[in-house]
Amino acid sequence: MAKKLKIWYDKEGDYIEVLFSDAPGYMRETDNAHVMERIDNSGTVLGYSILGISQIKKDCPVLAELEYA
Repeated sequence: MAKKLKIWYDKEGDYIEVLFSDAPGYMRETDNAHVMERIDNSGTVLGYSILGISQIKKDCPVLAELEYA
């Protein structure tokens, strides 16, 4: 069975969010100040957000270590 992603872009809030699941969860910081993980209570990654997206250099990738299945 194929898995689906939900991708949200909020121009006014200046962020993009990618969701692997609609399950309830909360945001947690990563090693990158621009990237937040959305996780559930058991630590499973449900998605992530990239904040301040317009301020990121266009010629540099956004790097963060995320564990997901």
